[in-house]
Amino acid sequence: MDATSLNFIDLTVTNIAFLLFVGFVGGLVSGFIGSGGAFVLTPAMMSMGVPGIVAVASNICHKFPKALVGAIKRAKYGQVDVKLGLILGISAEAGMLYGANIQQSIKERLGDAGSNLYVSAAFVVVLGIVGTWVLLDAWKLYRSGTTQDEERVTRLAKWVHKLHIPGTMFYCKSAKAHISWLVTVPIGFATGMLAATIAVGGFIGVPAMHYILGVPSLMASASELVIAFVMGLGGTIKYGWGGFVDIRLAMIILAGSLFGIQLGAIGTTYVKPFMVKVVMGVIMTLVLFSRGFVIPVYLSELGWIAPMAADTAQLFKNISLGIMLFALVSGAAIVLHALFSGMREHRRQHGILEEPAVAD
Repeated sequence: MDATSLNFIDLTVTNIAFLLFVGFVGGLVSGFIGSGGAFVLTPAMMSMGVPGIVAVASNICHKFPKALVGAIKRAKYGQVDVKLGLILGISAEAGMLYGANIQQSIKERLGDAGSNLYVSAAFVVVLGIVGTWVLLDAWKLYRSGTTQDEERVTRLAKWVHKLHIPGTMFYCKSAKAHISWLVTVPIGFATGMLAATIAVGGFIGVPAMHYILGVPSLMASASELVIAFVMGLGGTIKYGWGGFVDIRLAMIILAGSLFGIQLGAIGTTYVKPFMVKVVMGVIMTLVLFSRGFVIPVYLSELGWIAPMAADTAQLFKNISLGIMLFALVSGAAIVLHALFSGMREHRRQHGILEEPAVAD
């Protein structure tokens, strides 16, 4: 595949500034909710005209070095189950390569419109499911008044721990149980498939480790970084070999996200858990609508529905971009507001506690 046929976008000053902003917001979201932020980055790149497969490939390229750094950092705190991450990472790599073949096949047969439709439709479905679940979970947390998510081993995880298949068992340190790799293979493969489709694999990997394998959520999110590195490295090579990685986009987004992720991580120390889920759910819902608005345009370009007038198609694209910008600005505003409000409240409480000591 000739890379020039992919219509890589021109890096004007406006585009560079937008990419830096997208990277910054993606980093904020990543640090704030513990996700890679790819569900913001990939659609944002597509909104500015980047073909779907290039947006996914470039996003994967920018993510895997960050995942390695994050895994090493969190491993120092004993939060990473390296063995589990590598075992899941191997099957995730298979899923990534298989998913990348599907992406490339769609691109070759249907062009940019087919690639854009495939990625956009996947986002609408995945974000619709995950976003609804996250918002409902946030409401439950708010109503219950709990200060943190309840950590408990599910019935399914207990059954998996009791399952014994000779010749397939390994000890999972984080779950404190022996688990069959026959259980981990479909989890890893599905994680890789999703990552190859929309550059987000943690939507499957983290919940599956927690609810199916019985891994504490903190260790699940940390161990997922190992999976992200393994499959991201292979995915970058696979997509890069076909000429689908725009390294310029990856590096600009990485530059913006490295700053944003630090602020986002600080913000989590000042807000209640339900607010983190609210931010995640709201952004997901907005991104869902942003991608949903342009699906008719892609269907029209493919000739699968009645031809759409150029002005109408542009209107739909402008609405999609507007919703995407609103999602980015809203996400950044909410996270930064939570950060600075929390810092002010912390200083105020700290000052009150020091007053009696000064009086003494």
